[in-house]
Amino acid sequence: MRILHILDHSAPLHSGYTFRTLAILGQQRRMGWDTIHLTSAKQGETPAEQEVDGWHFFRTPPARRWWARLPLLAQIAVVTGLARRLRQVASAARPHVLHAHSPSLNAIAALHVGRALDIPVVYEIRAFWEDAAADHGTSRPGGLRYRLTRALETYALRRVDAITTICEGLRDDIIQRGIPAPRITVIPNAVDSSRFRAAPPPNRMLARRLGLSGKLVIGFIGSFYAYEGLALLLQALPRLLTTTPALQLLLVGGGPQEQALRALTDQLGLQHQVIFAGRAAHDQIAEYYSLIDILIYPRLPMRLTELVTPLKPLEAMAQGRLIVASDVGGHREMIEHGKTGLLFKAGDAEALAGQVRHLIRHMELWPVLRSQARAYVESERSWKSSVARYGDIYQRLLAPAP
Repeated sequence: MRILHILDHSAPLHSGYTFRTLAILGQQRRMGWDTIHLTSAKQGETPAEQEVDGWHFFRTPPARRWWARLPLLAQIAVVTGLARRLRQVASAARPHVLHAHSPSLNAIAALHVGRALDIPVVYEIRAFWEDAAADHGTSRPGGLRYRLTRALETYALRRVDAITTICEGLRDDIIQRGIPAPRITVIPNAVDSSRFRAAPPPNRMLARRLGLSGKLVIGFIGSFYAYEGLALLLQALPRLLTTTPALQLLLVGGGPQEQALRALTDQLGLQHQVIFAGRAAHDQIAEYYSLIDILIYPRLPMRLTELVTPLKPLEAMAQGRLIVASDVGGHREMIEHGKTGLLFKAGDAEALAGQVRHLIRHMELWPVLRSQARAYVESERSWKSSVARYGDIYQRLLAPAP
């Protein structure tokens, strides 16, 4: 089985998109499948082929024409350039399946080449990129760009040979676009629980360096986007400090909201209670998790967070960490209140503080919550069981017509 994966971007860039990709590729290789990897021009300036941590990537060069920087024409340039490069790679590698991952630009290029070379196309929806653009502020919800992007997504969904997506929320939305349910398979986000020890002991050296030795620590690890709701977490912190003055907040990561969050920290007078640790290498993430008693995921209520399940809470659960999360749809799909974590009303700082206070006052609940979270990941959210679902899809596409 040879699968050619068409990607928006990949390692060495760091993102949830990249980490999911590497997990899928690694598990497919362990299953004995041959994977080939091509990124779009969104990867940026790179060599035509690149080795990264033992993975070989084919790259697509960015368009050089002046018009390729203009709105709409830039997207056309991405598709045409990717289709040209994909045809080169596919003609040489002769894959059995073209597996395009979000966004729809990759699926359009894959459809063009797949039809020309008679190769079936699988399209994996990880998020609707019109919603991501709206939430990042680069597109207006319901505006022309938003509607065009959504229409292009639906166009691709109606023409590919099979569809996968990461959660039930996205699956339901795809069905509402008129796509038959049997054509859609959920391949949920997962973790390699063997990489994480359940409730590992704190890294004492790192704790001393960050000034957290002997402290009760709440925290967040991930990208600092507005929809993650980290400003809400900062606003909840003064309420928590009234009952737990020694509490510390550790924020690990970075992103567009970092400067605004630092400014809000200063405005609230929380400079001594909030630690911005910066970005951490992926192989060091477990060390930061070990320092945090309670992970907070305060995602705000909006279309993106209601539909899409994040990856980071699963990493925390794999290590038996305590979780407090907003009750958006993406969280409710993986966190059971009172069993694998606690949920609070999204967008409500007092509700967030209330659930954290509840955990602090009832530490006798911690061992049970931790063990149940770990057990959930091991039984239902392992990459081995998740990626195995691709097998039926690929075999169905490759089966001879009756």
